[in-house]
Amino acid sequence: MTFAVCADVGSTYTKVAVVDTGEGRLVATAARPTTAGDVMAGLRAAVGASTASLRAASIPWYVCSSAGGGLRLAVVGYERLVTAEAGHRVGLSAGARVVHVAAGPLPAQGVRQLRAARPDVVLLVGGTDGGDAETLVHNARRLARWRVPVVVAGNADARADVERILGGATFVDNVLPRIGVLRPGPARAAIREVFLRHVIGGKFGARFARLVRAATPDAVLAGVELLAGRTGRGLLVVDVGGATTDVYSALPPGARQPAEAAGTLVDARTVEGDLGVRWSAPGVVAAAAAEKLPYGAALSAAADRRAADPGLIGDSGDDVALATLAATVAARRHARGEAGGFGRRDLREVSLVVGSGGVLRHSSTGAARGVLEAVLSDHGGGWPLPRAATTVVDREYVLAAGGLLAADHPAAAYALLRDHLCG
Repeated sequence: MTFAVCADVGSTYTKVAVVDTGEGRLVATAARPTTAGDVMAGLRAAVGASTASLRAASIPWYVCSSAGGGLRLAVVGYERLVTAEAGHRVGLSAGARVVHVAAGPLPAQGVRQLRAARPDVVLLVGGTDGGDAETLVHNARRLARWRVPVVVAGNADARADVERILGGATFVDNVLPRIGVLRPGPARAAIREVFLRHVIGGKFGARFARLVRAATPDAVLAGVELLAGRTGRGLLVVDVGGATTDVYSALPPGARQPAEAAGTLVDARTVEGDLGVRWSAPGVVAAAAAEKLPYGAALSAAADRRAADPGLIGDSGDDVALATLAATVAARRHARGEAGGFGRRDLREVSLVVGSGGVLRHSSTGAARGVLEAVLSDHGGGWPLPRAATTVVDREYVLAAGGLLAADHPAAAYALLRDHLCG
């Protein structure tokens, strides 16, 4: 019997799942507080707790991380609705939180705004292959004196000029070689490598960086892609956190999507930075009011208390109410293509909706399912709802584990996801 340790090192908790890689069976789980200063201490504690009863001389570790706020990405492109939007979509699919998007030739003020966003990595895009090169070269000059890792994925015809300006950057194929054709793979892989080398290594040291294989959202998206690909089902995942609510969707084969100049992706992720049940709880109430969603008068005060004290163990009813609003608004934005997401998403063919996040995992089955049912009954949200979808909560946090194992142990990863999420 062979095992693998799958660990997600978050900003608050480090969660570990031990998986039998022969059968895809979940063997043990554990969670420990993430230790500030030395994240290895909390990771070792969680791994030790989950493997204490196992008789195995050596178990490989598969680690993802969103500690320290995860990956902060800025995108600099040519046209906001075309190449800059394409770069934004690629960044989200790479597990990044896109903190700034700039379009067109960067002026001095634009550079100052870019710096103020404090990105860990800049994705520089612009121009289809053979198209505009001047803007890409201009923006490369603007970035030349700033010591921040840059991934260049723009007009191939400008590559030689940009290489002379940004010799230390990482260069990959254009994310938008032609209008309407989005190729995220090379840029997504490059962002991942830069994240591991510069961000994780810089914040937490080389020892931890050698263990980490992906940003946590990148691992979750890999799990979503694997499950959707093996089952042929349309999948929607809503992950309600303390600071953000992430939404992932994967479309079944043959599902048609609206054509867009910035291209479309079969598998997509959006991040709603104003929606969370702790740090961003007031944003949930504000967003609900803007969307004309009903909520009790006392919920605003409950949201303020959670933002002031993110460690608060509050009334579970308020937590579920905030999670319901956050999930509903986040799904609306994801499907409607708002706030720099992936454009409109037709999710009518989705047949499985998965809920994730601490508030759902720690709530009763009925309460957690109620959050997801609210999303599926949101007839006033301005998007066509799934025609026939079932709901499930990722209580054992297997999506990240499945994504971590997908490359090396695809059969085990699929078995793990299928058994825990597909009934």
